[in-house]
Amino acid sequence: MSDQFDPSTRYGRRHAQKIARAAAASPDRAEPADRDPDEPFVGWRFVGSRRWLGYFAIAVAFAIVCALFGMWQWDRRNEAVRQNEQVSQNYEHTPVPLDVALPKASSWDDSQTWLRVRVTGRYDTDDQLLVRNRVHNGQPGFEVLTPLVTADGRAFVVDRGWVPTGNAQDAPDHVPAPPSGEVTAVVRLQQSEPRIPGRTDPAHTDQVQSVTLSDVANKVDTPIYTDAYGQLASESPAPTEARPLGWDRPTADTGLHLSYFIQWFMFAAGGFGFLAYLMVQEYRNLNQDDPEERERAQERQRRKDARPKTDAEIEDELLRAGR
Repeated sequence: MSDQFDPSTRYGRRHAQKIARAAAASPDRAEPADRDPDEPFVGWRFVGSRRWLGYFAIAVAFAIVCALFGMWQWDRRNEAVRQNEQVSQNYEHTPVPLDVALPKASSWDDSQTWLRVRVTGRYDTDDQLLVRNRVHNGQPGFEVLTPLVTADGRAFVVDRGWVPTGNAQDAPDHVPAPPSGEVTAVVRLQQSEPRIPGRTDPAHTDQVQSVTLSDVANKVDTPIYTDAYGQLASESPAPTEARPLGWDRPTADTGLHLSYFIQWFMFAAGGFGFLAYLMVQEYRNLNQDDPEERERAQERQRRKDARPKTDAEIEDELLRAGR
């Protein structure tokens, strides 16, 4: 007789007690007839098999992928927070003189986005340009770029606002004129836009595909600031006619990035939870003849039977009874 069934050993006594309890609870299932008495119950040893090690590796890889997506959403959320803080700091900032904010034509820093800047000069309407394919409330139109020539002979590009596409042509019916003479404009700085891939230059000489200042410079006779332009906030003196439609303040919204961040980590935890569920189910299947496991299964069944039946369960019983 092996040690595990030797009554003089601790395991043998424990095993005999299991068999006795199982026999008392269910005499007809005390010990399967085809069970090898020299083999102890499996227990949790199966989790060390190659198959289960593979399952663990898959769960870990899945968790890593979820974590990477979660951190990507966290970075996007942090970027949205940073942009909101920047809008809050710069949007109503006391206007800064242009030569202080941009000491060189190529000066630019990302922290200057939306910063209010004061610039004085004369509008050059002869070199005024239109930016194509700008949509407002679902309606196509143009943004009006007017160079404001400063005292040092360099022009700062002012985006004066939006006008709709004309009724009979691919151009505005009317572009409101800027104030004449010396003008002091307060603008909010924006970085030069990149070129739009795959889009060719417009056929109209007074139009551009985007506010790409290197392209604007090729169509303006006066040298311009090449890294930043300004969205018009106000101008003095006021124009004689209503200026193009301006911009609304950006909304302080971080989107759903935080929710997505939490969800991805919940998915990672869910992967391990599902693995634990499968592990418990396999343990129960492999150890169903263990007297202690049999007692736990009976207790689970008693708790299940004691629960009030759901409407679906009652309906299923009625259907089965009617067959």
